[in-house]
Amino acid sequence: MPSASDPKNRVTVAADADLLDRARGAYLGLAVGDALGATVEFMTPREIRATFGVHARMRGGGWLKLRRGQVTDDTTMSLALGEAVIACGRVDAEAAARAFDAWMRAKPVDIGNTVRRGLLHFRRTGETEAPPSEHDAGNGACMRCLPVALATLGRSDGEVGAAVRAQAHITHNNPLSDAACECVVRMVQCALGSSPCIVVELHGLARELVDCHPEFEFRRRQPRENPSAYIVETMQAVFQALFDTDGFEACLVDVVNRGGDADTTGAIAGMLAGARDGAKAIPYRWVRALDGETRAACERQARALIAVSGV
Repeated sequence: MPSASDPKNRVTVAADADLLDRARGAYLGLAVGDALGATVEFMTPREIRATFGVHARMRGGGWLKLRRGQVTDDTTMSLALGEAVIACGRVDAEAAARAFDAWMRAKPVDIGNTVRRGLLHFRRTGETEAPPSEHDAGNGACMRCLPVALATLGRSDGEVGAAVRAQAHITHNNPLSDAACECVVRMVQCALGSSPCIVVELHGLARELVDCHPEFEFRRRQPRENPSAYIVETMQAVFQALFDTDGFEACLVDVVNRGGDADTTGAIAGMLAGARDGAKAIPYRWVRALDGETRAACERQARALIAVSGV
């Protein structure tokens, strides 16, 4: 049995602790970004400035009239998917669809039209893949993809891609949605590896997405303000905030103050910045303000999904 004093063992323990901190950072970052952004969802940047100056505090409210620290469908769908993955030990489309259906039956605080339509299709037909549609390029599959990233860490590109599409196609069967989901999953997994060149590598993955789908170009345009639920606008806002700020807090404040679909841009930026910077980088005032059950579920699932991956 390796000794705790063995230098090799100490390195392994430290690496495991760093991986877990980054996984926790991704999950808590998702929830924090969701809760922070929900307050200003559907507001314009000008309206946010007039109301709050700079929105940087957990307040609740918003059009959903949430409690302070309460999350929306971005986080609750992720947790529903995470539970299904943990129970199966893998990403399974039918288990995910059943988990989403149970989530919808529980009357969540919010649900997108494409998600609702996809889950009603599953109820009627039992099919776990919605019909392909050029109109389903929303951000609803990408916002909940974190459990896939954690559970498939260390797997082949083919396995990761199949898992990404298995959960996404339940509600969103669209090439732009697929491409963004796979990009975000790969970026989370890259960040979990804590490479010394992590910023360069993350930027490279974003550029790969743009090379394949030029619609996502985020450098040759003005800052993407008031982003809609269209996955292209969502990712443009997220990439600009992620790459043009310094640290987790600055990234999240930047992206949610752009308004629009701010809970989802906040959730996606939060999972990416949290994976990059780790849980310790998330302001404690934000983590403390999160709904307690949500916070505990995020912490537990981060550990359990890394265990599913087997790394």
